[in-house]
Amino acid sequence: MRITLIHALKHSIAPIEAAFAKLWPDAQLMNLLDDSLSADLAHDGGLSAAMTERFLALGRYATGTGSDAILFTCSAFGPCIEAVARAHAPMPVLKPNEAMIEQAVAQARTIGLLSTFPPTLASMPQEFPASVKIVPKLAEGALAALDRGDRAEHDRLVAEASKDLADCDLIALAQYSMAPAAALVAEASGRPVLTTPDSAVTKLKQRLL
Repeated sequence: MRITLIHALKHSIAPIEAAFAKLWPDAQLMNLLDDSLSADLAHDGGLSAAMTERFLALGRYATGTGSDAILFTCSAFGPCIEAVARAHAPMPVLKPNEAMIEQAVAQARTIGLLSTFPPTLASMPQEFPASVKIVPKLAEGALAALDRGDRAEHDRLVAEASKDLADCDLIALAQYSMAPAAALVAEASGRPVLTTPDSAVTKLKQRLL
């Protein structure tokens, strides 16, 4: 099976490749990176028709290579990804968070949503059903640390921020780039932790095999 992984942040590549190596090592992966997507979203302050068209172009490219499925790893672009899914149905086109959201809703009623990218906290809570309570939390400075190449400081800031979510049933890490901090978050918060890469790989494998 050939899976196209489409990224808006270069930091997402290693965590999702690690999840595939652990959970589905036989999958053939293709990475597409456009790191201007996140910068343009932050600059524009919201999604636009032009942004949706950029995502549709990425989807057309991926399907043109013979991909069996597309997994987006960029968490702030839900409506754009939904447009790609409609354009290429019934081929699996997954938003980065949908599998983790399904897992979280099945396990908890109060979910701490921890993010390092502010636009994600504007868009992602809407993807959860109204039956659960979402407690959003930004790990301030963590993404800047990762951009500097300081993974240890990123993980420390993420774990520190998670302490404010200790009253939640579980904590969902919104960014793929946050997955390596999962163990530290669990230790700091005392709560179960879900990561987007592991959940996404598990769902894709179930749908395609």
